[in-house]
Amino acid sequence: MKADGVELVAVCDIDPNKAEAAARQFGIPRHYTDVAAMLDGEKLDFVDIATRMDTHRAIATQVFARGIPAIVQKPLAPDWDEAVAIVDAAAAAGVEMAVHENFRYQVPLKAVRSVLDSGVIGEVTWARISFRTGYDIYRNQPYFRKEARFSILDVGIHVLDVARFYLGEVERLSCETQRRSPLNLGEDTATMMLRHTSGAVSIVENTYESRELPDPFPQTLLVIEGTRGAIRMNPGFRMVVTSDGVTSERIVDSPLLPWTAHPWHIAQESVLLTQRAIIGAWREKRAADTSGEDNLKTFALVEAAYEAAQTHQAVAPPQHRSLKVSG
Repeated sequence: MKADGVELVAVCDIDPNKAEAAARQFGIPRHYTDVAAMLDGEKLDFVDIATRMDTHRAIATQVFARGIPAIVQKPLAPDWDEAVAIVDAAAAAGVEMAVHENFRYQVPLKAVRSVLDSGVIGEVTWARISFRTGYDIYRNQPYFRKEARFSILDVGIHVLDVARFYLGEVERLSCETQRRSPLNLGEDTATMMLRHTSGAVSIVENTYESRELPDPFPQTLLVIEGTRGAIRMNPGFRMVVTSDGVTSERIVDSPLLPWTAHPWHIAQESVLLTQRAIIGAWREKRAADTSGEDNLKTFALVEAAYEAAQTHQAVAPPQHRSLKVSG
């Protein structure tokens, strides 16, 4: 199953064995070990940059310089200045870019958004959104142990994006971080409080060092309260909605696809749904919902969280110059 009307024509990896293996596995006609060679040797409608964040700017710059749009994996960059530089490079080249920010496209979280859009719980006033797990993520990604900016930038950015997706933009943010495992260089736990411009308040939590069982990995749990009711996402994708004193419950899981596996299936399917949304927007000649400009608003919350944790004060998120409101 793939995005409709999309053909993978080339793959690039600095490891020739991995490039060849990917091409063979997915039936891709050509493989490369040099980005410039691929960009010059192929006629591409867009490039999907799914590399480590510290390589995003160098690759994206080459892509944009050739007038080619790009999808860039999250996090967009290691820090705010580099994230802004990537977005500015796309704007200067006059090409579309989007960030693969996929939690908002998970089926359970899309179901929550549908309930919010229906208005049955009224105006949102408060929320708690949590991604807490003790799953051994280090086995496949051991480099996480050495990241100075770790959990907020890796998974907290997803949960912060969900908070924006549900409650809107943020006026200020406070944050406390913890390093619960002595094996980690950076923070592995963060607890953040957001004051949204609407007046709503949200608590955003993330940790890779939870000891609670059963572990809901990789599910995001939440409670959202409004003026008429509330939404709760319980383990097992059980969504409970209360509206005007009446409560209903339903399962908002998604079926396993031929290429997905439990418990990763929700996250795996969201990759497809994210790609479809981005490509669909570009076909309609509009910016994707997770455009570079939009993602800077989420990345700004990451920067504010790290500053707030260091200063122990609430911090207003930085603004990209094109995002500032004049007058």
